[in-house]
Amino acid sequence: MNELLEDIVKAIVDKPDDVKVTLVEGDSTEIYELTVGDGDLGKVIGKKGRNVSAIRTLLSAATAKKGGKRSILEIIE
Repeated sequence: MNELLEDIVKAIVDKPDDVKVTLVEGDSTEIYELTVGDGDLGKVIGKKGRNVSAIRTLLSAATAKKGGKRSILEIIE
């Protein structure tokens, strides 16, 4: 799942080398922490949050198909 998120975000940003996804696992959740380079935060979020909403939808759909824990995407500044 980390590779999926990295590939999606790297296609959007100007500095793909600065994209980093870290997984933090809890009892019932998996939290994916996304870090991007300077100036790329707005591109990941998109107008009115549409880009990040679409990425979260894809993440939820992919993990729901797999079953198990609930997945959350957090963007770290």
